Amino acid sequence: MITRKEDMYDLIILGTGPAGLAAAVYAARYKMNFLVIGALSGGTVTQAHMVENYPGIEGVTGIELGKRMADHAEKLGSGITADLIKKIEKKDGYFVLHGSKEYETKRILLAIGAERTKLKIKGEDEFLGKGVSYCATCDGPFFKNKTVCVVGGGNAAVTSALYMAELAEKVYLIYRGTELKAEPAWIESLESQKNIETIYNANITEIQGENKVEKVFLDNNREIEADGVFIEIGSTPNKALIAGLGLTTDDRGYITVDSELKTGAKGIWAAGDIAQNGFKLRQAITAAAEGAIAVYSIYLDTKK
Repeated sequence: MITRKEDMYDLIILGTGPAGLAAAVYAARYKMNFLVIGALSGGTVTQAHMVENYPGIEGVTGIELGKRMADHAEKLGSGITADLIKKIEKKDGYFVLHGSKEYETKRILLAIGAERTKLKIKGEDEFLGKGVSYCATCDGPFFKNKTVCVVGGGNAAVTSALYMAELAEKVYLIYRGTELKAEPAWIESLESQKNIETIYNANITEIQGENKVEKVFLDNNREIEADGVFIEIGSTPNKALIAGLGLTTDDRGYITVDSELKTGAKGIWAAGDIAQNGFKLRQAITAAAEGAIAVYSIYLDTKK
């Protein structure tokens, strides 16, 4: 455990997605004493099949975008540590982060994103890794020339359906609403694909099979024979990690912040998908911008 004051970080950036990595770039340029900790380099953007709305980077996979961000931060001297923080402990004027070892810091930037939302239906947990997936980019190649279902109506679901259409013989996009929420450009691409069928006003109620996914049941009395189910219905914040820190959250558990990305707890900032500050566009570009704003605020705080 770090005990000498000079060994304590001025800042630990927790999270290695767009918010955390953009924050790392700015912290490095401000010559701050900081560390970046995350379990997945690039964050959940690496699960995106294709990113076509990040200015200056045209038509890049999520994996490549995440890698470029991480490489940029590391080239500037950012110390990026692969670790899973399981607990954050408040001390007198500083924080202790518990992972594979302990880290001490005066300030924290929470850029931990959010966890995938589950359907909470029968068969979902049972067939996880046996046909049920939350990442088309990760698991899509296993379903070449097969039939799959994609659940959701936003950008993540539509782009996953488009990606799977390149691999699978048939793709069913199942959405509970009457109109998709994805960007019009993505919807236009979706409608041009002959092997994608969109089913509106429907929810999957059960997933069945022997040793793997074989059939899904919808609440409109329809049954679909399928080899895989990709669930893309959004995300929820990691409430367990932030519990006990004195943070204010909205009714869904997202951390409320001010215009400088400060939370209600002294010494803690939040940026990216975990944060909620009014109208929220959960995109890589906005997460990166918030990371930059937060670190500038933190930098000024170190000068007080």
